[in-house]
Amino acid sequence: MSDKLQALVAGALTNVRNPRVDNDVISAGMVQSLDIDSEGHVSMTFALGRDDPAGLVREVRRAVRAVAGVSDVAIEVIEPTAPQAPSGGQVQATSAGQQMPPAPQPKATPKLGTIIAISSGKGGVGKSTIAANLAVELVRMGKRVGIMDADIYGPNIPRIFGVSEQPPVVGGRITPLESHGVKLMSIGLLIERDAPAIWRGPIVVKVITQFLEDVDWGELDYFLVDLPPGTGDAQLSLTQTVHVKGAIIVTTPQEMAVGDALRGAKMFEKVAVPVLGIVENMSYFSCPHCGERSDIFMSGGGQRLADELEVKLLGQVPLQAGMADLADDGKPVVLAAPDSPASKALGEIARNVIERAGGKSASLPVITG
Repeated sequence: MSDKLQALVAGALTNVRNPRVDNDVISAGMVQSLDIDSEGHVSMTFALGRDDPAGLVREVRRAVRAVAGVSDVAIEVIEPTAPQAPSGGQVQATSAGQQMPPAPQPKATPKLGTIIAISSGKGGVGKSTIAANLAVELVRMGKRVGIMDADIYGPNIPRIFGVSEQPPVVGGRITPLESHGVKLMSIGLLIERDAPAIWRGPIVVKVITQFLEDVDWGELDYFLVDLPPGTGDAQLSLTQTVHVKGAIIVTTPQEMAVGDALRGAKMFEKVAVPVLGIVENMSYFSCPHCGERSDIFMSGGGQRLADELEVKLLGQVPLQAGMADLADDGKPVVLAAPDSPASKALGEIARNVIERAGGKSASLPVITG
């Protein structure tokens, strides 16, 4: 059974072609290991170069899943083996033929629990609001949660959580502040409120690394990282420093936002971080008086993006009167208005995140108040 299934899987992989080399992924040497257990669990190591199409990983997963007898597929994406330096160490060649050290390998951080990146293709889609309320909702479900505000240029997490004081330093390590049961750290707590962060890439990388390594986060179940919009140094630094379980992409329904979000999702795919799902924010407006639904920013963009990426639409969060005021006052809507449409949508998103991240819904009682 296992040998037959292995042959079927290998045959399916020969139908997936890499257009860059005009060859199938098996013949091109991209599948470097392939293991299948008696229950149909497939695990493989897949070498994806920087110039290879990122969508090959999705094509490989789709091809293998389609084989009868396969129950699930786990793909570890690695850099292709680099040429050997005279000293025996690995190097990577630049376009000018020079040699450079290999990219840093992410470190294991078991105390941080499941690390999830919250990202968006563009600013103004409510990414930080979604991240903050998701963190609070996970706490209400009995989880130990920390949130790192990696949006260096526009840190909004402190305001949403209603904190402003500088975090204390104990024994040479920073103690994160805590609000609504969530541990949090942000550059906004370390600089003046009106001070612009005019920093180049290396400084951004250093700040994120210090927040990961020099903050005493304690033992967590979930560690959320609120990333800046777009694709840049912060995203790359995070994925090279720690093992990110997956990314949540926040968008609004209109096509311009969806297009930007698609590029952000492709970036995570390129660095072998799976997209857990899509959150469509400002999805519609529900009149608080008559309940009529109005699609202010078009409709369906989040679902179309999820379909294109072959991931789950985690939820649709409606526009809600007073929600922005609550955020400005440091009151997450899931606590301030728990029965509102936005809160119910965020609760559904939290449950979907737990399921997609590999866990189950908490058995502890929901915390109220």
